[in-house]
Amino acid sequence: METESRTAISLASVLESQGKESPGKLESVRTHAPGPAGALPLSAEMLLSEPSGNLFGLSQNAGMGWDPSRLLDPEFLILSTHGGLRAEDGHPIALGFHTGHWEVGLLVAEAARELKALRAVPFAGACTDPCDGRTQGTTGMMDSLPFRNDAAMVLRRLMRSLPTGKGVLGIATCDKGLPAMMMALASAGSLPAVLVPGGVTLLPEAGEDAGKVQTIGARFAQQQITLEYAAEVGCRACASPGGGCQFLGTAATSQVVAEALGLSLPHTALAPSGQPIWLDAAARSARALMRMHQLHMGVADVLTSASIRNAMVLHAAFGGSTNLLIHLPAVAFSARLPRPSVHEWAEINRHVPRLVDALPNGPRGFATVQVFLAGGVPEVMLHLRGAGLLDTGVKTVSGETLGACLDWWQQSERRQSLRQALTEQDGIDPDDVIMAPDQARSRGLTSTVCFPLGNLAPEGAVIKSTAIDPSLIDEDNVYRHRGPARVFVTEAAAIQAIKNGSVAQGDVVVLICGGPAGAGMQEIYQITSALKQLPHCKHVALLTDARFSGVSTGACVGHISPEALAGGPIGKIVEGDRIEIVIDRDRLTGTVNLVGDAAGLYGPDEGSRTLAMREPRADLHPHPALPDDTRLWAALVQASGGVWGGCVYDTDRIVARLGGTAKTEP
Repeated sequence: METESRTAISLASVLESQGKESPGKLESVRTHAPGPAGALPLSAEMLLSEPSGNLFGLSQNAGMGWDPSRLLDPEFLILSTHGGLRAEDGHPIALGFHTGHWEVGLLVAEAARELKALRAVPFAGACTDPCDGRTQGTTGMMDSLPFRNDAAMVLRRLMRSLPTGKGVLGIATCDKGLPAMMMALASAGSLPAVLVPGGVTLLPEAGEDAGKVQTIGARFAQQQITLEYAAEVGCRACASPGGGCQFLGTAATSQVVAEALGLSLPHTALAPSGQPIWLDAAARSARALMRMHQLHMGVADVLTSASIRNAMVLHAAFGGSTNLLIHLPAVAFSARLPRPSVHEWAEINRHVPRLVDALPNGPRGFATVQVFLAGGVPEVMLHLRGAGLLDTGVKTVSGETLGACLDWWQQSERRQSLRQALTEQDGIDPDDVIMAPDQARSRGLTSTVCFPLGNLAPEGAVIKSTAIDPSLIDEDNVYRHRGPARVFVTEAAAIQAIKNGSVAQGDVVVLICGGPAGAGMQEIYQITSALKQLPHCKHVALLTDARFSGVSTGACVGHISPEALAGGPIGKIVEGDRIEIVIDRDRLTGTVNLVGDAAGLYGPDEGSRTLAMREPRADLHPHPALPDDTRLWAALVQASGGVWGGCVYDTDRIVARLGGTAKTEP
């Protein structure tokens, strides 16, 4: 895919630079320097009682140039997922993995300047993150979900590596880095911590959003678009250099959830990256961190079972990514709170209406920056408060209750001016983006997710029922599909079949060996997006033990458990089996059953007996490129509660499995 360099690199140029420096200049090496002026603000008591590390830390701080007279100001750590290297004018010196972390360094700098102005000592560290869009359909996707746990662990270690720190400011944007940051901050306990969402990128003035543009390969293969069109829209899709994608995928949903938890200040999720209102959030968050310190507040005062439930309510009201069914339990676990169960998710989704019309769910599909201008999280919360669906007594990182924050938002000039700006700039009524419950219902917005069961998913599955094409829904608001199985054990084989047209209308694509043990629970957006964008695939359903991108839509059932490689019955399906999917979007119930084979139909009961007698398919196997790191992750996750437990590392359960002794509380 890449273009080879046309410049031959000589051995001489590798061993010695030529022509860049005057002779002898490179060899002018100093061995001593005068060192910083001044003196450390030490006392006899400090020398007698402080650990040597604390004292040497002051030497290090002076060595890095901090004013020695300010070395005893309170220390605060800023952690981010910053990636890439920008010149002062914004041009790239080295690229990041994605736009989501490309401008995050600007937020770090803004927060640091504010902390310094407040007579604090800011420290900055980073653990960058990969891009799920970049790794779609590649072996890189097998590291995606496992990376979240690794990053959370690194971030926690960095937090503990500044033992003199008085609080932590986390800055993150995208699919794995932001959940990892939330997990790390959630573990802070009595320590103050505030999360700054990294914001979103803008829509192109002409072209396609970053979700649709990821289907240019499938559409070109089916002669839907030209090469020239693909090249043009592909170039413009990420219309501004920073921020997460323009749709309500995993990145944007994670930002919404962070604010809903109270970990972020009101109306900071989904801000347009690089703009003044985005930078201002970093400065205000730094002030909030200092205020928490002054109020002796810690993360444990913010994260409670009630705030976790509030986040689940906001997830349902926004129509958020199904990946948060994995990430939010992990945040709860990190905060030593009970992990929400599938039954709790289902119960909330039955009672909470979807109120937000955003990409990819529709019906009109507004961009995330337009959702921000319409009022974002606090605007949705006003409707939910009116319906009695929120606990507004919970504390937030502002230092006040959620109710007090919403009272401010309702009367704020910020709210009025931004909603007016959306109307004036884009001709969009903000009440068409974020709706009252009755209006949302009248426009066909339905509850977000459903958890079907059946003989193919005895431990559960998930489907974003609100994102099924409305034209496929019967008059009783039920989706029904019965069709022959097309079975694939690799994503590559499935996408090839879709591109070459061998998947036909009415088929049920069954993609297996994509769960934790098979492929690191890979995300298969290239499959779901192709099914959505190709007209002949509108009537194709998908079953998989893998997971979906937050921008996935359609009749796609994922997280099927147990996975094929764990003995799940989905690993016994053969080509031509008849599969029936029923999703009731009113009751939020559903079934996924084997109901026949190539010879004819026989119903779900006989399907259960047939599956019980069958052996697993002979071609079941982990992906041949599955990294050992991911195999280890899958084993640890399985010992810790599996997918429905948030794919966490439960140390006590892992140690017990290994025959060790669990940790006892002091």
